[in-house]
Amino acid sequence: MRKSRKRKAAPSLCKYRFLAALIFFLISAALLLISTLIPGTAEWYSSRVYHPAAAAISGVTGRVPFSLAEFGLYLLILAFLFSVIYTIRNIIKSGSPGRRLLSWLSGICLAASLLAFFFMLGGGINYHRVSFSEKSGIAAEPCAVEDLSRICSWLTEEVNTRSSQVARNENGVMILSRPEGPDAAAAMENLGTMFPDLSGSYPQPKKVFFSQILSRLDLTGIFSAFTIEANYNRDMTAYNIPFTVCHELSHLRGFMQEEEANFIAFLACVQSEQMDFQYSGYLSGWIYCMNALYTADYDTWSSIRSQLSPDVEPDLTANREFWAKYDGVLSEVSNQVNDTYLKINGQADGIQSYDRMVELTVAYYKDKI
Repeated sequence: MRKSRKRKAAPSLCKYRFLAALIFFLISAALLLISTLIPGTAEWYSSRVYHPAAAAISGVTGRVPFSLAEFGLYLLILAFLFSVIYTIRNIIKSGSPGRRLLSWLSGICLAASLLAFFFMLGGGINYHRVSFSEKSGIAAEPCAVEDLSRICSWLTEEVNTRSSQVARNENGVMILSRPEGPDAAAAMENLGTMFPDLSGSYPQPKKVFFSQILSRLDLTGIFSAFTIEANYNRDMTAYNIPFTVCHELSHLRGFMQEEEANFIAFLACVQSEQMDFQYSGYLSGWIYCMNALYTADYDTWSSIRSQLSPDVEPDLTANREFWAKYDGVLSEVSNQVNDTYLKINGQADGIQSYDRMVELTVAYYKDKI
């Protein structure tokens, strides 16, 4: 009798799993459509719901010294592998491959729908809120070559000034003089006194333990919408770290557009009290702006490039050599996936949107220097 009940109950359980998965997928799709098509809904959600919820969640997850998102990802992978093995074992032992596979598939669909739902709540809706530049009154627009070259000259001077004031190893490559976590939180909190939408306390960013995975995926950092954590690649060249952690922390305030996260990171770093952060911010901004100038006016780029201090060259060389080790199919696939992900979430430029921080930088600083 018990075996008979199990066989009858299994299809019903599958049906309920598929039904629950469909409901969560439909809710996720509805949230995406509403936040995209109805003006003001994403901004209302971000300020009234996401902001207090994220503060509460990060207040808890931030107390854990390791990345809960990374740990959860490994558990999810193990659970998936266990489910595959368990399903195959049951098929071999008891037969009924169709029913076993259907049961397994219903569980996978339910898990995927829940992930999609919680992603929308933790980050997806925020892609469609009012931008940081609009809220701050920064009119970003395509910049004139003259303004771009002026910004590049200014950034070169700022980088040169700080290049001799940071600690370096025996190869002349910058090393961080102190743990970056507390200084990153302090830098963002300081920026919040100037921009109310960034105000409040920040948790410390989390180093990814197996950072080689991020390196192979060509990633410097990643924000977890599920645990509200800023995670970063601990293996990359040191000058990248302050800028990256501030970039990821900016997502905690609901600003998901990558060019704006870059710009916020730049502002946080250059206005930090710590020289490591200032150097990281100015050098990262210099790279983005100089890349844009290279395309717009090679001769001017070449002239400004020759003015860079020799102290900076070891950092640029170390950075190129680090990422060159991980060039390959996996990094290319990762970039394509990231490009598609950004476009799906409303960033039409895809991974090129990271570069659009140049427009914000020029718009903000062209009348200040």
